[in-house]
Amino acid sequence: MSSAAEQEAVPEGRATGEKLPAQSSPVLNGAQRAPSPAVSVWPGAPTPLGARFRVGPDGAAGTNFALWAGGAEAVDLCLFDERDGEVHETRVPLTELTHEIWHGFVPGVLPGRRYGYRVHGRWDPWTGARWNPAKLLLDPYARAVDGDFSLPPEVYGHVRDWPQQQVADTVRDDRDSAPYVPKGVVVHDDDDWSDDHRPKTPWADSVIYELHVRGFTRLHPGIPEELRGTYAGLAHPAAIEHLVGLGVTAVELLPVHQFAHEDHLLRRGMKNYWGYNSIGYFAPHAGYASSGTTGQQVGEFKRMVRALHTAGIEVILDVVYNHTAEAGELGPMLSLRGIDNRGYYRLQSDARRYADYTGCGNTLHVVQPHVLRLITDSLRYWVTEMGVDGFRFDLAAALARSMHDVDMLSPFLAVIAQDPVLRRVKLIAEPWDVGSGGYQVGAFPPLWTEWNDRYRNAVRDFWRGALPDVRDLGYRLSGSSDLYAWGGRRPYASVNFVTAHDGFTLRDLVSYERKHNEANGEGNRDGTNDNRAWNCGAEGETDEERVRGLRRRQLRNLLTTLLLSTGVPMLVAGDEFGRTQRGNNNAYCQDNEISWVDWSLLEEPGWRALFDLTSRLIALRHRHPVLRRRAFFSGRAHSVDGLRDLAWFTPRGTEMTERDWYAPAATLGMYLSGRDIPGRDARGAPVVDDSFLAVLHAGDRPVSFVLPGPPWASRYELVVDTSTEDQARAPGVIHRAGGTVTVPARAVLLLRVVG
Repeated sequence: MSSAAEQEAVPEGRATGEKLPAQSSPVLNGAQRAPSPAVSVWPGAPTPLGARFRVGPDGAAGTNFALWAGGAEAVDLCLFDERDGEVHETRVPLTELTHEIWHGFVPGVLPGRRYGYRVHGRWDPWTGARWNPAKLLLDPYARAVDGDFSLPPEVYGHVRDWPQQQVADTVRDDRDSAPYVPKGVVVHDDDDWSDDHRPKTPWADSVIYELHVRGFTRLHPGIPEELRGTYAGLAHPAAIEHLVGLGVTAVELLPVHQFAHEDHLLRRGMKNYWGYNSIGYFAPHAGYASSGTTGQQVGEFKRMVRALHTAGIEVILDVVYNHTAEAGELGPMLSLRGIDNRGYYRLQSDARRYADYTGCGNTLHVVQPHVLRLITDSLRYWVTEMGVDGFRFDLAAALARSMHDVDMLSPFLAVIAQDPVLRRVKLIAEPWDVGSGGYQVGAFPPLWTEWNDRYRNAVRDFWRGALPDVRDLGYRLSGSSDLYAWGGRRPYASVNFVTAHDGFTLRDLVSYERKHNEANGEGNRDGTNDNRAWNCGAEGETDEERVRGLRRRQLRNLLTTLLLSTGVPMLVAGDEFGRTQRGNNNAYCQDNEISWVDWSLLEEPGWRALFDLTSRLIALRHRHPVLRRRAFFSGRAHSVDGLRDLAWFTPRGTEMTERDWYAPAATLGMYLSGRDIPGRDARGAPVVDDSFLAVLHAGDRPVSFVLPGPPWASRYELVVDTSTEDQARAPGVIHRAGGTVTVPARAVLLLRVVG
């Protein structure tokens, strides 16, 4: 093709939005419909969607294929096999159409067979129609995917490199994409999970551990090298031993749905590491499988789930149903765009453009019944057939939008609330998106828990000395009742976190104040500038022992605060022993030592001590129900002696007044009564526990703190002192109530009432 001819083919006026008939769009290398295949295709059934191996009529083994493609004119099923060292494609027209679902049963198609679809229809981008049968499309219901997305020009429905980029998406490219795209794989699965025992950990008892399957296992010395970076690696006893020793109850896996890499990363020789670029909502990401990618990844994932369940650990998936890897109008044609662009995606009034509430180029149109069905079918599949225990929904506010605004009565939330499978699993919302009105922390309905970024911000600001007063901190430590005490919600509606995959690691939070993302190749422009971090006096790594010691103390303070707070704590893999990303706060494209967990840190005494403290605090939390309450504090006295379930104290040993809450302060005392815990145990008996006093002091000088006397206590035992690295020296010291203790600079003291 000459560039001059291409330029002449573009209708004038397209850049200004002038509407011309669809057939006036330029077409390259005019595609011809494939001839009738030599294989048999029987009518089959429109349900279930996807490719399902089964025994058909007359006992014939084969696979039923069903694809929703509402506006399509025709659908070809494309079957792939290798003969004589070459890949051969057989096209099978699906002629049966039931309720907008194209379907057929093909006898002789067995598990392991690779397949895809070509969908025929109009090419009219100005009305949102982008059908292009030259492009092989991945089945949205494919349960395994074989091959990599490399994104050469042939994979785009339009001419990607058209010289006039402002109209490039209107120029159809009819080059065949099949040699360049992954294929779906027919999978046979008759596993009924009868031998699996789900932990079913109550929300209030949960401790979540966010990890990346590859990054967590890639450098682990106890995992065989061939299993590192895989589902089998996470199932290995060496990996599970760490989780059990730490005491977490659930792993939250960064995305494991099949995902693709963005074009701008591939051009720079990089890949999407985090995986928030889904393209297959039923398929375990093939890159994390050690056993094979033609269906073996399904069994390997299940064995991982079973191994974690056996250890008492639940599996929560971080899922990305708000957008797909097809990006905006200049993105590739991989699946949904070519099946029915207008049916799957939210489009603007100018239907060439996508409504983008995600910052990733497109947004799934969840109010459409077939899109809602895709998502809920996927969720149920991962629960019932893959064994998972819950989900964390990326940019969940985008899913809760009706036509435009976020709506807590939206179809998505309504369907989840009544679904007999999904309403019983753990549901975590990232309660925001990037659209107008998208910040919805505290607004999701009962059944849902939420990532509480207000907790993160308050705790970070307190320990770096940036809180103007302690009002907000008091709410965050005690369960965020100002956000969640409505509609029957409980304190465990708040997932408390100080760090997450997105942002600094905990060690970097006390080592850097500015992001250092140069390795991402984006001129350090990517990633947030709002880090709320304090480097303790030096930017980055240093040999100055005073700074290093202060940083380790700050880490102990942050972890202790997190694990003593009411709500559900979430840790990030490696934070418990000082993992660093060298100041990179957006390591989404760093599939290397920047992101991988460095297990050698556990051999260093200082970082091993941090792990020991973290596991000790988690064990303390598991032992004491007062630290994992199932109901909000009332702050009222429940007995004649005036003892309340929650009380706040100043360093003078007096209860805080309203004036104290509004005054600048670096010290806060929190008393938790174990005598007034609402609810009863499984046998109906009252729940009674020890009482505790936590003193948090963020000041840079020691402070004298008067321990509250009767009715609060007569004596206190020191349980945790974060000023000391060797926690074995801290516990056991007894202090008299009414006496004064010296709280070291920047430290937490936890004291147990012993009389």
